[in-house]
Amino acid sequence: MHQTTLCVPLEVKPESASRLSLLIEQLKAQEDSGLAGLQTNFGRVIRDIPVLHFMSISVFTSANYDPTFILEANFDGPPGVFWGQFEAALGIWTRDMLRCCKPPLDDDADLYAAVTAIGSKAPVAPYFEARTQWPSVFHHGNRGMTRDRILAEAALFVAVRDELDDATRPSPYRGIPAGQVHQSLRQAMLSSHVWLDQPDPERIPKVQRIADLLRFVLFVVVLLFVLTLPGVILAAIAPTGIYLGVVIALALCILAWIFHLRKPLPGTGVATQFDLLAFVIKQAPYIAGYVLVATLLILPIDFALRSLFSAIGYGVSDDLGLALWRVIRSVLMGLFSLIVVGPLIVLWLRYLERRDSSQDAPPVDDVVLRDMARTEDWIAQNHMGSIVLIKPGILRTAIIRTGHLGLGLLLRLTATNGYLGSMRTVHFAHWAFLNNGSRLLFFSNFDQSWGAYLDDFIEKAHVGLTLAWGTGVGFPATRFLLFDGASHGRQFKNWALASRAVSRFWYSAYPDLTVNQIERNNRIADGLRSIHLTETEAAAWIKDL
Repeated sequence: MHQTTLCVPLEVKPESASRLSLLIEQLKAQEDSGLAGLQTNFGRVIRDIPVLHFMSISVFTSANYDPTFILEANFDGPPGVFWGQFEAALGIWTRDMLRCCKPPLDDDADLYAAVTAIGSKAPVAPYFEARTQWPSVFHHGNRGMTRDRILAEAALFVAVRDELDDATRPSPYRGIPAGQVHQSLRQAMLSSHVWLDQPDPERIPKVQRIADLLRFVLFVVVLLFVLTLPGVILAAIAPTGIYLGVVIALALCILAWIFHLRKPLPGTGVATQFDLLAFVIKQAPYIAGYVLVATLLILPIDFALRSLFSAIGYGVSDDLGLALWRVIRSVLMGLFSLIVVGPLIVLWLRYLERRDSSQDAPPVDDVVLRDMARTEDWIAQNHMGSIVLIKPGILRTAIIRTGHLGLGLLLRLTATNGYLGSMRTVHFAHWAFLNNGSRLLFFSNFDQSWGAYLDDFIEKAHVGLTLAWGTGVGFPATRFLLFDGASHGRQFKNWALASRAVSRFWYSAYPDLTVNQIERNNRIADGLRSIHLTETEAAAWIKDL
């Protein structure tokens, strides 16, 4: 099942920021209560936007930019369906919010004017859709599970527990083999959950998996091609001996310089289990694949150009075999140049890192802090949003853009079991670039408290966190963009807290379910969908009951 994550950032008129926050609070107060005829909180949103998993509306304020309104949504299917349902459910309530925002200066200005005009009845969803910002990196927990499937399997879990815990009769499930428990329980559930007789829906179709793999491979090939292009060009015109000598000499000089700068600055070093050498060794299969793909791409181009030159009078005596060897040699020599290009980028980065400043005690408004505390830990899940400024510079821009693209593709390829690596608390999360890439937005919908959530990141994913956020202004001091950084637990938490905003409107379609529980419900449902399980399979399945 395809799922979508997006956000809509809009600049707010400074004089209207307080009114906008009040309008969002009023919408939350109205929806987060049992409306007439609806028994649950957010009943209308549940009913009228059936594709929606999570949605938030926030106002970010900072001395560095005018207030920013951001609507974030995570839902099933394409955006058009969601925006149509959003319009029907909340369109009339968000028109006044848009009137608090600045009119855009681009081609959407006419659309904004039509939507916000006095007495306007024009739908607001097209404007939101036009101003949509797509994520640079995103993660979908419980990937491929629709909202309806999550709710149906949660209801099944409750029914199973009621059946097993029924105290009005002797339990028919005690003292019998696991396979018989499965058969009896399946028959008991079929009458009220007829969908158990339907095939198990495929969470991630094979076509989607193949597409994710191809996109990641293409990214690796293009990245290697760009990094090795100078070496490929030099290898085509320089004798092998001279080329290798120059490359090795430059590499040794740069590596020696890096070794000299390897130590952390005073008070910034943190021990880590990340092994850079092991990481590099693991990339060997990708490099081999690059050599093959690049050769297959370059060879026909080389052969076509030489044929063209020959046809217009420039004699070329090389046959196909020599042309093939020449291309392979250039590609291999270009790859060899990575021992210069890679360390040179690292050295440049380290030069910048040693001159960066970080915030030891970022300012946090006590009123905002109290508002955050007031809205958190009411249910099993929580929500956070953050906006930070990005450090300027060509290298930093290239690193964060390339890093986010690669990290996003890698997550799509590897985070397929419902979890984010060893972290089992993230439902939906994403980063996005705002304001022409000068600001970085982060949103996350997660289990447990904010502090425990960040502790989980710091302990289990501090390297990825530093890579994704390390170019933020004031971020704790990093070393080679992989070490230290987010490993400074308290300093990182303070920095992240200062960049947060109050989640004034936040909706979850299943507020009582954790990521772990959703996966557990899914395993129970998948077992009950099966007509027959072996004793071994049933014994493993029954552990989730």
